[in-house]
Amino acid sequence: MFAAASPSSSEAPETDYWCELAWLPPGEVVPGVLVTVAGSRISEITPRVATPPAGAVRLAGLTLPGLANAHSHAFHRALRGLTQREKGNFWTWRERMYGVAAALDPDSHHRLATAVFAEMALAGITCVGEFHYLHHTPGGRPYEDQNAMGHALIEAARRAGLRIALLDTCYLAGGIGVPLTGAQLRFGDGDSERWAVRVEELLGFYRGEHDVEIGVALHSVRAVPAEQMPVVGALSHHHAVPLHVHVSERREENAACVEAYTASPVQLLAEHDVLGPRTTAVHAVHLSEVDVALLGQSRAHVCACPTTERDLADGLGPVRALFDAGSPVTLGSDSQAVIDLFEEARGVELGERLVTERRGHWTAAELLQAATASGHASLGFPEAGMLVPGAWADLVSVRLDSVRTAGACPEDAVEITIFAATAGDVHSVVSGGRRVVEEGRHVLGDVGAALAEVIAEVRGDHL
Repeated sequence: MFAAASPSSSEAPETDYWCELAWLPPGEVVPGVLVTVAGSRISEITPRVATPPAGAVRLAGLTLPGLANAHSHAFHRALRGLTQREKGNFWTWRERMYGVAAALDPDSHHRLATAVFAEMALAGITCVGEFHYLHHTPGGRPYEDQNAMGHALIEAARRAGLRIALLDTCYLAGGIGVPLTGAQLRFGDGDSERWAVRVEELLGFYRGEHDVEIGVALHSVRAVPAEQMPVVGALSHHHAVPLHVHVSERREENAACVEAYTASPVQLLAEHDVLGPRTTAVHAVHLSEVDVALLGQSRAHVCACPTTERDLADGLGPVRALFDAGSPVTLGSDSQAVIDLFEEARGVELGERLVTERRGHWTAAELLQAATASGHASLGFPEAGMLVPGAWADLVSVRLDSVRTAGACPEDAVEITIFAATAGDVHSVVSGGRRVVEEGRHVLGDVGAALAEVIAEVRGDHL
């Protein structure tokens, strides 16, 4: 389906990249930046080099650090377009999603994820947080290798040229007090102790692998009973790994949680030692002032996914209030309604404008920080998302001469990128020292054709 992958970054010689413009700390667009890459890391940054040195690779437009997709369900990509045929809400969409979940095995999951991650690379994403709960065979029986589906995702990310935080998800119930049924049976491990044993095996397998972070996830207060939550938090604390959780995506979730526990989802997570600086609360749409304060005080990250939240009619969260309370903000493509972190970034600001009828809640630089350094940090890669010596060698170059970005000048290059550019304006991507996108083409070949082939297979008679 795809061509052979390029050599790994460990085999790559030292390379110079000359950037026409580059976004450097503390947030300045600088002309003529020479970036020297050794292996997977940046070894040197030399600003204001007037012309490209002999042998340097020229990167036109604006070069940014790699983007971090902090919340992804890769297999949802097979639903794009299909779920726009009917009316409904999150719950009707979810039934369609279960149809895809029922169809996948390790091989098809690997092929679909490889194509989806390659689409992400084309959009400038160099690291993905994969919120992974599709663990077992249909019916819930473990594969011979009980982490076969997780390994498939990790190998897919490597093949596509991305680092990955595999956020292995504890998913034990179909709702508060409701057992798993149907396609959901694939998600469950029985209880949190058995889930933890399986995750410990994954942690041991990938220990020392610098391009992989094994994190954990608590699917939601709907899917993990309160008494099972401390095991998830304890495993995150013990191994110092990220912990992600869907939080207050729907009003119905809040109402059920209050009825069962006399607490909001955020309050329940706080009571069970789940919140902290390694935690990321995904969505966090329907929050009270108390919830906002609890998340901010814990320094938990918050991941906004505006394109999915719009697509599923979830609502608009208080993202600026959360940031001001102390929660770093990150971005995710979630259901893959589109894969475009520039669209996610501007969606955060434009959503605030619709609610408040005012403009200018976020600067373009703040939104770019959410798409880069903050996102990488939330996934366990704090040395990524910035163009400085010692950081991961992730260089994403955006055209400033397309029909969307033409007319940009250095002074407004970041603003035009965040508020007008699309994923289609990314023309070059270096990820961990490996050039995976050149002139808008992925090294593996025709990503669109690969997506079409595997999605047709996965949909089959299931949808």
